[in-house]
Amino acid sequence: MPLPVAALAPLDPHALVGLREHVHRALRQVILQGGFEPGARLNERAIAEQLGVSTTPVKEALRLLEADGLVRTKPRSGVIVNFDFAWAEEMILARAAIESTIARLAAQRITAPDKPVLQAILDDMQRATAESSAEELVQLNEVFHGHIRSVARANYLRLLNDRQDVYDSGARRVIHSDPAERQQALAEHRQIGRAVIAGDPDAAEVAMKAHVLRAGDSYLDLVFRKKKD
Repeated sequence: MPLPVAALAPLDPHALVGLREHVHRALRQVILQGGFEPGARLNERAIAEQLGVSTTPVKEALRLLEADGLVRTKPRSGVIVNFDFAWAEEMILARAAIESTIARLAAQRITAPDKPVLQAILDDMQRATAESSAEELVQLNEVFHGHIRSVARANYLRLLNDRQDVYDSGARRVIHSDPAERQQALAEHRQIGRAVIAGDPDAAEVAMKAHVLRAGDSYLDLVFRKKKD
């Protein structure tokens, strides 16, 4: 199956990030947004032509995507998209389990200097939501969850969570395209933040799990379920 014509723009070979990583990020974003049907074969030459690069960084990027679990190499068929509804659902359940435990620890371990930093992030999220700044909200989401992890000081869980980062930014870009989702996410982040700042581990764990599962369900709806309608 050829790459969607409008999915990717040519890359700047002089950009600060290596070309391989640019290709990796671009392809990962398209896959996570449902730009390919599960099982679709990726044509290295077509991708290289559309991005305006040689096939070498494309081959390297596909190897990274395979390590991410998003594609797999199938004998006599080439590189196949491995990302489907079941994989995405498991991804969301895994993130909910990890992030909710991290939030619990954050509420137990938060210090006085941590609290105003977390509140300032929430204030920025409220402003960005009011301004309908979707891209800034994606970045602030990552800052918010990153600060929760920092406050938790949970090294083992952070290692597990690093495997989720490949999915999280892509999923956030999908769901934050919806204005109603942005408002709902703000309310949920404020609830999580209040619980962590208050030092309430039970409330923080419950709020984080509910947030991840609900946002994940919105993602599944936008990427997979609506395609069937």
